[in-house]
Formats: sequence, C-alpha cells, structure tokens
Amino acid sequence: MSTYVILLILFRSAVLPLKALLMNALSLVASYGALVWVFQEGHLSGLLRFSPLGFIEASLPIIMFCTMFGLSMDYEVFLLSRIKEAYDASHDNTQAVAEGLERSGRIITSAALIVVCVSLSFVSADIVLIKALGLGVAVAVAVDATIVRALLVPATMRLLGHWNWWPGGGQPRTHSMIESRPKTLIEV
Repeated sequence: MSTYVILLILFRSAVLPLKALLMNALSLVASYGALVWVFQEGHLSGLLRFSPLGFIEASLPIIMFCTMFGLSMDYEVFLLSRIKEAYDASHDNTQAVAEGLERSGRIITSAALIVVCVSLSFVSADIVLIKALGLGVAVAVAVDATIVRALLVPATMRLLGHWNWWPGGGQPRTHSMIESRPKTLIEV
C-alpha cells in the first residue's frame, strides 16, 4: 500500500502505480515458477549439483519477494520517470512511451545484465538455499528487464493511452484525451 501511495504522489496518476505493482508481480510469479520447476521437481538437478527435496524452503519466497520487489520497482520507477518527463513535455502518450523506453532501455538492460551475472554466480554454491536464491533472482531480473519492461509495460501504456495519466477522482484530464486521439480529415 505504501508503494502505491508513493508512486501515486510521484507520478500523479492512480493507474500507473497499480500497473507497476501488477507488472512486478509477473516477474515474481515467473521466478517462483522456475524455482518450483528446478528445486522442487528436480529438473536440472544434475547440472546444478543438488538433490531435490520435493519442497521449497519456506524462507525462500519471502527473501525472493523482498529482493525482487525492490529491484523491479527500481527499474519501473526509472522507466516511468523518463516516460513522465516526455509526457509532460509533449502530452502525447505514444511519443512519451517510445521516448521513455529509448532513454532508459540501455541503462535498465545493462543494470539487469550485471545483476543476472552476479546472481548466477550464487548457483555454484554448495548450499541449496543460496543456489535457489541466485537462480530465482537471475530468472526474475531477466524476465523483468526483457519481457516486462521492454514489452509489457510499453504495450500496456500504449493501450491505456490517456488513462495512464488519470489522477483519480473524476474524468481523465481533457487535454490528454484531445491530444492523444488521431486528427480527423476536417481537423487537418
């Protein structure tokens, strides 16, 4: 709830914080699925040198959530900040999403690549909990930086259009609606 309120204040939108929380959940769900597939069901156990126990250590999902929520939200805030800067300058949602992605894509990808490489180094540990944490973080960050931030966030923002910038309460701001709709032949 506190994250929603902070993002609501930061971006002055009731929709963007909700979208950010949902997108972060997608990265977490993907990493939890990978952990179950590998460490609970035992796939890749020979390659990763461990014996599957048939369950996931109870503290692992909590540690993963805390770690990944912070990293995912960091990437989301960076991307949305660039998009909001572009939107404030042009009031054109489509242009703002493209410009924000262009301005932040390289840095998000580079940071994610570093985190993935560091996290994968934990897979060589002898303790299964450390292996699982390293693999889980690597999968979550890779999914977050590629599928979520590079594809789903821009696509969702493009589909939502002027509703991205709805501050809550009443109708969306009129200038956003007028500026973002295509011009008719009469207006041209």
